[in-house]
Amino acid sequence: MWAENEKLNMNSKQLILTAIRTCGARCLQVLLAIALVAACSKDVPEELITKPDNDKVLPDSTNNETQRTDSTNNETQRPDSTENKTDSVSIGDRTVLVYISGENSLWSFIKDDMDEMKTGSMNIGDNNLVVYVDGILQKEKPWVARIHKGQITDSVSIRDIAEVWELGPVKTAVSGDPYSSDPAVMEGVIKYVFKKYPSRYDDYALSFWGHGNGWQMQDSIPQTRAFGIDYGDNGKSGNTEKAKWMNIPTMAKVLSRVPHLKYIFFDSCNMVCMEVAYELRHVTDYLIGSPAEIPDVGGPYETLVPAMFERETFTQSIIDRYAEQHHQGFDVPLATIKCSEMDSMAFVTKRVLQRIVPRFEGKCPDMTDLIFYFNTRKDERQFYDANDFILRFAEAGDYAFWKRALDKTVVHKQMAERWMINIAPWYKYYGELFTMSEEKFGGVSMYVPTDKTPTADTQYIKQMAWYKAAGYDTIGW
Repeated sequence: MWAENEKLNMNSKQLILTAIRTCGARCLQVLLAIALVAACSKDVPEELITKPDNDKVLPDSTNNETQRTDSTNNETQRPDSTENKTDSVSIGDRTVLVYISGENSLWSFIKDDMDEMKTGSMNIGDNNLVVYVDGILQKEKPWVARIHKGQITDSVSIRDIAEVWELGPVKTAVSGDPYSSDPAVMEGVIKYVFKKYPSRYDDYALSFWGHGNGWQMQDSIPQTRAFGIDYGDNGKSGNTEKAKWMNIPTMAKVLSRVPHLKYIFFDSCNMVCMEVAYELRHVTDYLIGSPAEIPDVGGPYETLVPAMFERETFTQSIIDRYAEQHHQGFDVPLATIKCSEMDSMAFVTKRVLQRIVPRFEGKCPDMTDLIFYFNTRKDERQFYDANDFILRFAEAGDYAFWKRALDKTVVHKQMAERWMINIAPWYKYYGELFTMSEEKFGGVSMYVPTDKTPTADTQYIKQMAWYKAAGYDTIGW
């Protein structure tokens, strides 16, 4: 833990960096309160409150979602391009699409990450790095472009390429301001990119950039949540009447209609969980990301991009490069899941849970000191580390049986001793709320009901395929 005087001496820039890339409705209310406190603090320099800054500034306290001070110059605009013919083709060894869902509070980080991607693209050889960008600029629609040798090329608006998509709903979706979380838009973008930038080895991958909340769903907004909230009408935050997410079962259906993926990398919160990995097991070989909340600055793309194109070692290199940000104060736990092992993982988990849960005699287990990856202002602790739970409650032989399956499933992992938390005060960290160790850390979360689990979540979990596969329906969960 930090000493108390160290906490008090944190400067304003460090406070800003603790804004978290998560967008649960409960989290948003907390972040509003935090922003108001920060803006009123006598320790915050006045110039950081009154002037926009393209580096690290305080959130706009008028919005109830994590975001930076508004700056019309802090988002990459679609460049003019004379090479935007949609019928031309660029073949590469591997094609990676970075799907930037930034029409939300993360909009101000698009430019920095795009600049990092341009730097990283100088070292990717004969490969295709393509971006889909949806920000908040009023004058343009989402756009697609290739990043090649440090330059943005082949830029084309989503509206322009809608004509070449063989999907009627897409044309309708882009008539106004399209939602990146619209299944038709996502499917159309992916099919367009993989057609225009094909891999000579059928080697394709996706990186999802945006807000995330694992398997959880939300019925207070038009679409249930899990990835990529889009506020519509070039909005940054606040209008939940128009806000839409994409849930994971829907994402799985979309991805089942595009070429099979080598990997999916989520630069989003809480996406490495049993429920998400099981849902996506048929559409990708690997799932890479974090079981926890991650900083809003996202990954270090100048080094991540080359790792994303490594032929054999990407499963380790992507999390290694991401973890290197801890030198800048951005610790985050990470893991790579081999999705072909998820059926076995579900089977073994079902066997073990059926031996564990009856001992609880209908009560919720004591989760004190267990690793968890999300917390609300109501202290609703969620996304518990799967290994830590089984380790505590299973008999030694059952745990060994289960752990062998986990080791085949989580092929790489990177522990963090503490990482940023989504509730006030900003300088608190996960890892100070429980004991972290390599023995306890499994790298992947799973649903475990507690006395404080929201009633809605007990219903939403039943919509995930993992619920029945792991035998939750047989143990009263």
